[in-house]
Amino acid sequence: MGGGGSDVAQMPVFDLEPFLEKCILKGEEPDEALKKQCEELAQCLKDTSALVVKDPRCPSNDNNQFLDMIESYFAQEDDEKKKDERPHFHYQVGVTPEGVEVPRCSMDPACLSDIAKQPEEHRAHVPKGADPKWRFMTRIGPRPTETKFKELNAEPVLPAHFPQWEGTCNNWGTKMLNALEVVAEMCAVGLGLDRKAFVEKMKNAPHLLAPTGSDLAKYHDIGTVFAGYHYDLNFLTIHGKSRFPGLYVWLRDGKRIPVKMPEGCLLLQAGKQIEWLTGGEILAGMHEVVFSDATKNAVAKAKEEGRSIWRVSSTVFGHIASDAILEPLGRFATEEANAKYKRCCAGDQVQEELDTIKLKPNGLA
Repeated sequence: MGGGGSDVAQMPVFDLEPFLEKCILKGEEPDEALKKQCEELAQCLKDTSALVVKDPRCPSNDNNQFLDMIESYFAQEDDEKKKDERPHFHYQVGVTPEGVEVPRCSMDPACLSDIAKQPEEHRAHVPKGADPKWRFMTRIGPRPTETKFKELNAEPVLPAHFPQWEGTCNNWGTKMLNALEVVAEMCAVGLGLDRKAFVEKMKNAPHLLAPTGSDLAKYHDIGTVFAGYHYDLNFLTIHGKSRFPGLYVWLRDGKRIPVKMPEGCLLLQAGKQIEWLTGGEILAGMHEVVFSDATKNAVAKAKEEGRSIWRVSSTVFGHIASDAILEPLGRFATEEANAKYKRCCAGDQVQEELDTIKLKPNGLA
């Protein structure tokens, strides 16, 4: 996804440095001021399913170096990129070509009904078939030595013509994942859970650095949908700033807003797994990526400056470990929540979602 647009008033920037310094690096418990910041952060996630944060360990130049490399990768011929395709691993490593990933909403009558009820000025584009975007999945962080879900924890794919690939991906992906883990701790504190409630379940999880690539030379009509209306299936998603606008998110009150990130900031979005663990206190955020007037203007500027017009996202999907249990935690484990969010392995939840969005090929267990 990535940032763009013009409305940032409802998205405050949370500085992670005070919590990072005191609680992560020094191992101390949060004081009252930090607890208040954690409560505000959790409340923002409840209200918007999104956060804008700043982490001193995630400088813009690292994001730019990563975007430069990914733009060059997606600019290759399609046949070259398809050498990196791994459908037998549910596309959870390597490249996913355009026209493969299908928004779940396009096959969900309840979701389509929700869109029909949205007021016109906040209505999502109705997803029609597969998205015209590419994606590349690279694992970030260690994987478990034993797991029931080997296909979700496969070895990474290294493209042939990019010797810097592994180093660049590990550098930027690890930094974004580290920021995400700080948010996970702060959110747990803000929700009144044990500070480590989320991060303990994230150990050895199938975290993925997963940039998308949309060819704005090929798809350049206003209203073209690159990522149809959907939520993310994982725990939390984090993005560095994109070079082209187009991401729209829905707040809990139903408003659709374009996302704009200040330079040097990161965007987080709530996924289905945090909804599960909080019994719906935090909802997986709905969003879409669309070619807008702002995208068109950014393309014109990029052409003038001789830059790439591939719209690349700088994205990490933070997951709960495949073999860890998903169920409402602590005070969220009400009878109603337990009935709606049934206890299961995170890996089973992921595989069900992948099957629905056509990333789990027929015949695979």
